[in-house]
Amino acid sequence: MNKRQYFGTDGIRGRVGEVPISADWVLKLGWALGSVLAKKNHRTKVLIGKDTRVSGYMLESALEAGLASAGVDIHLLGPMPTPAIAYLTRALRMDAGIVISASHNPYDDNGIKFFSNEGTKLPDEMELAIEAELSKPMVTVSSQCLGKAQRVRDAQGRYIEFCKGTFPTFLDLRNLKIVIDCAHGATYQVAPSIFSELGAEVIEVGVTPNGFNINDGCGSTHPKLLADIVVQEKADVGIALDGDGDRLIMVDNQGVVADGDELLYIIAKWYANTNRLMGGVVGTIMSNLGLELALKTLGISFCRTKVGDRFVLELLKQKGWNLGGESSGHIICLDANTTGDGIISALRVLAVLKSTEQSLAELKKGMTKYPQTLINVPIVMSANSNLEHPDIQSAVEQAELRLNGRGRVLLRSSGTEPMVRVMVEGQDSLMVQSVAADLAEVVRMGSSRNN
Repeated sequence: MNKRQYFGTDGIRGRVGEVPISADWVLKLGWALGSVLAKKNHRTKVLIGKDTRVSGYMLESALEAGLASAGVDIHLLGPMPTPAIAYLTRALRMDAGIVISASHNPYDDNGIKFFSNEGTKLPDEMELAIEAELSKPMVTVSSQCLGKAQRVRDAQGRYIEFCKGTFPTFLDLRNLKIVIDCAHGATYQVAPSIFSELGAEVIEVGVTPNGFNINDGCGSTHPKLLADIVVQEKADVGIALDGDGDRLIMVDNQGVVADGDELLYIIAKWYANTNRLMGGVVGTIMSNLGLELALKTLGISFCRTKVGDRFVLELLKQKGWNLGGESSGHIICLDANTTGDGIISALRVLAVLKSTEQSLAELKKGMTKYPQTLINVPIVMSANSNLEHPDIQSAVEQAELRLNGRGRVLLRSSGTEPMVRVMVEGQDSLMVQSVAADLAEVVRMGSSRNN
């Protein structure tokens, strides 16, 4: 398979104003996608949604112009969660869906994600076909064939009803006080409505986006804000979503965070007990060892794959399973949606909470997390050559010797940021922290040396 030049594990992402997230380049990207889709034997329709970054206006207009120049009709959603675009692409019978978002990144980054007409990530061959078109001169179709744009007026209502429909009809959220942190992102309008319409008392946080405050000290990547408010308000539970709404982190009534691994365990146990689980559970190389051991105790199979919801989804489909996720809070319930959906994942956990009449803290007790330290080391060079450096390889070997068979070490280059992720896991918390810090320093020195 040919190597992609622009597509990463989650679409195309970068700093706004720099290739590939510049207006001129995204204009041609829209044209390239349109040119690939135009080879179908019918008038092509594409859905575009975005998060709340100020750059979304510019990129939306560029994509719209590029698609129209290739003869594609555009349907605009405005700010909507990534999983909503996946659902609506299917529901509205679109040929493709586009999300303008950089997920949990700061506002001055942005990205372009794509969905197929089935609401799944684009197949490899289509990504390669788009990249091939990008190398060609841009040619506009005749005026009579140009695409048109229109706004989808009832998109929010459609998605709200879809999410509510995934919650058991014999349950509701009455008598629950919930704090919801929408990270000033794409869920700021729909998420509070979904939980309140199901009966919960909702306290809204992170629902006043201004184009610059997305993920800024809030949301799933900064759960302390949520934890503090949950305790202050004496709430039953807290829900933190990320900028585009596909990640979920929760907080119990004592302000203790439950990450993606713990939430995945809770859902998996409930699925198994209610005969919903098809096969086993898919995690990643970053999933906590405690999750694997807890699932094993329940007799549930567990398989790991590379980091990225794309790879989790691929393995789920390969095995015919319906549940998987990542420590970061990307949880895929394939029986509900075709991609990770923070709102639906939260509804799954709340369904367990209501049906068992247990608190989130009680539901987590069946899983004991191994101490794990993750350090993100910025790099200014090729991540691959950095990781292959003899000094780093030697440092990894020394780290494994220090853990003495009672832990694991993982180094990987990020698929979304210029970072090397240094992860160390083991039984001894202090040892884990020390090993991770030493290893991160070697990686940092290696990056500086090769700059």
